[in-house]
Amino acid sequence: MPIDPVSPLLRSVVGVRAMVPDDAFTANALGTRREGSGVVIRGDGLVLTIGYLITEAEEVWLTDQDGRVVPAHALAYDQETGFGLVQALAPLGLPAVALGDASKAKIGDPVVFADGTGRSVKAHIVTKQEFAGYWEYLLDEAIFIAPAHPSWGGAALIGQDGSLLGIGSLLLQMSRNGEVADINMVVPINLLTPILDDLLTRGQVAKPPRPWLGAFSAESNGAVVVMSVAEGGPAAKAGLRQGDIISDVRDGEVDGLADFYRKLWQNPAGSEIPLRVVRDGRETWLRVKSADRNSFLKKPHLQ
Repeated sequence: MPIDPVSPLLRSVVGVRAMVPDDAFTANALGTRREGSGVVIRGDGLVLTIGYLITEAEEVWLTDQDGRVVPAHALAYDQETGFGLVQALAPLGLPAVALGDASKAKIGDPVVFADGTGRSVKAHIVTKQEFAGYWEYLLDEAIFIAPAHPSWGGAALIGQDGSLLGIGSLLLQMSRNGEVADINMVVPINLLTPILDDLLTRGQVAKPPRPWLGAFSAESNGAVVVMSVAEGGPAAKAGLRQGDIISDVRDGEVDGLADFYRKLWQNPAGSEIPLRVVRDGRETWLRVKSADRNSFLKKPHLQ
């Protein structure tokens, strides 16, 4: 019988549980008790997960598939990729899953999507394309798979050769031929390699942060519509409101959510960014004093 390189590695996917203070900036949006998965990527117990699980966490615990619980420390969260790193504070005794090359993965390729409870889904890559998230997040090429895993946050996407192709981020819906199906969005592992050393040594990437507005937006027929704003964030302070349509950044017309982010990120964090806004059919200009998103967040501390 042919050797199966995937099955022995599924035990290296662990449960991740994080406790976040009630007064954390992300507590209302993401909750104070967060649960998901992560995957061991180094023999000393370094675990890769999706960053929203551990943002502002004051306690992190890892659970293996035998139910053994190990304390851990939130090392880093990268806003641009969405990856988070956790270090186990006691031996896990689990093999590391090798980092693969997601750029070589093709549409139609079979994959395994596994969570930390031992549940896995045999899936296929249905598309690889740009993804713009409502929380000021953009991937030039995300991986989308189906059928969807019901416990996607931090789950490991493993290729047929047993290498790690990405980390689960979202459950979405895809419409094709008049039918709607659930799919998972996965952050490609190739985004980790260039930043891993910085995350391990500095807790963040060694480059200037992107400007952040604190606006949660959606795209509707090419228009960027504000759905809500973060309380106390730059957009809220500048008077941006739910229902506003952002039509221009400085003197550049906005063509969709991804274009809005790219125009926004041409400016340094902390700069004042003029936005042309359509509100109740009338145009107005708002000047938003942008910020470094990390300055609003509680920093990780060793348990």
